[in-house]
Amino acid sequence: MRIRMLTAVGGTLLSFAATTFADEGMWPLNHLPREQLESKYSFEPSDAWVDHVRRSCVRVGAGGSASFVSPDGLLMTNHHVASDYISDLSDETHDYMKNGFYAATREDELKIPNAELNVLMSIEPVTDKVNAKVTPDLSPSEAQAARKKAKAEIEKEAKERTGLTPEIVELYHGARFDLYLYKRYTDVRLVFAPESAIAFFGGDLENFEYPRYNLDITFLRAYEDGQPAKTPDYLKWSTTGPKDGEMTLIAGHPGRTQRLFTVEHLTFLRDVHVPLILNAYNQREVALNQFCGRSPEHKRIGTDDLFGIQNGRKAYNGILEGLIDRQLMGTKEASQEALVKFINGDPARKKKYGSAHAELARALEQYRSYYPEYFLLANRRSSLCQQLSIALKLV
Repeated sequence: MRIRMLTAVGGTLLSFAATTFADEGMWPLNHLPREQLESKYSFEPSDAWVDHVRRSCVRVGAGGSASFVSPDGLLMTNHHVASDYISDLSDETHDYMKNGFYAATREDELKIPNAELNVLMSIEPVTDKVNAKVTPDLSPSEAQAARKKAKAEIEKEAKERTGLTPEIVELYHGARFDLYLYKRYTDVRLVFAPESAIAFFGGDLENFEYPRYNLDITFLRAYEDGQPAKTPDYLKWSTTGPKDGEMTLIAGHPGRTQRLFTVEHLTFLRDVHVPLILNAYNQREVALNQFCGRSPEHKRIGTDDLFGIQNGRKAYNGILEGLIDRQLMGTKEASQEALVKFINGDPARKKKYGSAHAELARALEQYRSYYPEYFLLANRRSSLCQQLSIALKLV
């Protein structure tokens, strides 16, 4: 079966993938390649359609993806996305990760402590406002401070104006800034979760490999003022699924891409950053395996974190394999050489951009000198105590 798959991400983006062939790309919903969609797929996304898709998407916690699937706040996500919530509701007498959960009535839905859902209600371009006080005579640190001050003022004004939760998102390494306005739900309840043995069947937590024959699904519900939230924008269920060759769109909150990184930056990732992450994951995996082996209760407490660490280790092993692949890196090197040649081929371009790669390379060399110490303090994978994380944020 051939499926053309188009991913919409928006806070929420749009990208292409497929089972046997792919159209590549990932776009914010406010910056879609409309001409390409129309010419290649005869699809014209209206503004109303874009708004509907964006408001149907839900960000779970720090970055998991979900979608509203009813007008009464019901949302569907992956079991592994909601696993922290399921674990938080479990205790010695109720192991919902192991045994699953189903609320027969809304009164039976379990309120999740410290849960958070965010729905992207609108996007406003603010690049000019962010850079309004940035002048050529400012040093890089002064320019960054000016942008930081402007962003704080823009977010404060937006919060007062709309009552929504503002977040300024930097895109394309600072070439564009957008103001995202989120509706936040903090009353979130568990409706249904299968047993982890079903959700995790096959032992592959994340969808990095196929096939996956499991029920990796969880239903949650957003509440507002003690009642199920009214969510007129939601995605409707299809009983037939996609047809052969049919364009399919996927909306969600993905991770970032690193396609604009230079060869020197990728080399830094290969030699410094990724090995540090893998070492941290390996040490934590060993420690958690020892913890989980002490008793059934220890296993219940630690299993979800252990799965997450194993999943991260697996992802970064794949990243490292790519970074040491000579063919892959050779393609990147050739691309960078072509870009440098293009820049140097025109005196005006060379004057404006000719030193950029060398300056980035020098910065990365300086970064190497202190990065391991920085990593231990600032990277979440080093798993230092929560109090230190709070202190660093305050500083």
